[in-house]
Amino acid sequence: MAWDFETDPEFQKKLDWIEDFMREEVEPLSELGRAIMGQHGREMFIKPLQEKVKAQGLWACHLGPELGGQGYGQLKLGLMNEKLGRNRLAPSVFGCQAPDTGNAEIIAHYGTEEQKEKWLKPLLNGDIRSAFSMSEPTGGSDPLTFKTRAHLEGDEWVINGEKWFTSGAYGSTILIVYAVTDPDASDPYRRTSIFIVPTDTPGVEIVRGVHTGSGQAEGPGGHGYMRYTNVRVPDSAQLGERGGAFVIAQTRLGGGRVHHAMRTVGACQRALDLMCKRAVSRTTRDGKLADLQMVQADIADSWIQLEMFRLLVLRTAWLIDKHKDYNLVRKDIAAIKVAMPKVYHDIATKAAHLHGALGVSNEMPFMGMVTSAMVMGIADGPTEVHKVTVAKQVLKDYRPDNDLFPSYHIPRLREEARERFRDKLDELKSAYQARGSERAPETA
Repeated sequence: MAWDFETDPEFQKKLDWIEDFMREEVEPLSELGRAIMGQHGREMFIKPLQEKVKAQGLWACHLGPELGGQGYGQLKLGLMNEKLGRNRLAPSVFGCQAPDTGNAEIIAHYGTEEQKEKWLKPLLNGDIRSAFSMSEPTGGSDPLTFKTRAHLEGDEWVINGEKWFTSGAYGSTILIVYAVTDPDASDPYRRTSIFIVPTDTPGVEIVRGVHTGSGQAEGPGGHGYMRYTNVRVPDSAQLGERGGAFVIAQTRLGGGRVHHAMRTVGACQRALDLMCKRAVSRTTRDGKLADLQMVQADIADSWIQLEMFRLLVLRTAWLIDKHKDYNLVRKDIAAIKVAMPKVYHDIATKAAHLHGALGVSNEMPFMGMVTSAMVMGIADGPTEVHKVTVAKQVLKDYRPDNDLFPSYHIPRLREEARERFRDKLDELKSAYQARGSERAPETA
């Protein structure tokens, strides 16, 4: 038996350090808002914390040692990300922020030596930022609807089109751009390729920032609405093979979905912690909120939801470590992606409600959490798509049963059981008859 629900002592020390570091240094810094987001702010506030993380050997732990990481498996990453998920600033401090992690992963897997030297190393060091430019206004993230085109002129690719919700566009040095290169390919999933495009390339335009929730409607930050107008990049800017975007995307998105779920566990835990603090602190005319049964029911439901989700996420991480292949864990990854927005939404909503008017104000984090939960239902593929994946993966293990009545029809099962145990039933019947006064069983 290899079942175990304990963390080894050495890694627990790392988790304890992360816990203290988050509470003492990362969480207070996150309250400075936009002051830390510019280049000077990052140098002053973020860089020193990143150096402390590196000194602890906890920088970019999702990467192998050959790329400057620790080569931690997904299970250890899951335990780490529970801590980091409590605060949006934490991934940047630990070198595992989206979309840089996924972008670094596909450059590491599919990039040429020149691309790795020019872009991967500074990306891993945190010296530059990257953006992920895939979704489009017309069809979202469905690759079969992409309108952005890239055609080859001599030894240059010319890119034209628009992209929507380009994560990390502001402040980025490079963009990972998906464009249709072979619109007539017989295999529709071989029509799109990926390019590494420097953000300052002529023709690259951030039309505006796209923000989520009810916060600011304009200005930088958020996600970029991109326009590419005759953007020229050399043939060497292509990432991976021509027409290989769909396969590369699955490599990138599989890990990203798991890491989103890991961090969501931490965010849910924070919401639950704040809910419980409110319950034991707030007094009404009838006593503390914690003494009211409906409040107790909400807390119980939230704790149960969180624990079930956490175990599903950690089991999925364990399976990835076991198989070393995201494709073999598709069903489980899709399942945590489906569960994630509902668990997050339910707990965050209950936490907001328990805080009353204060809970729905912008002086508390809960409405941001509710919005984030809705984003999680859309980002990296909508919930409906992942439900279909789960169902298909589950159903492939079953075969049709086309008799008039199904094989599990009770009369049929009863008759089969009687036939199978006919000799013993006859023996039992005879034994009852020999005893005379006792009635033989009806099944005999």
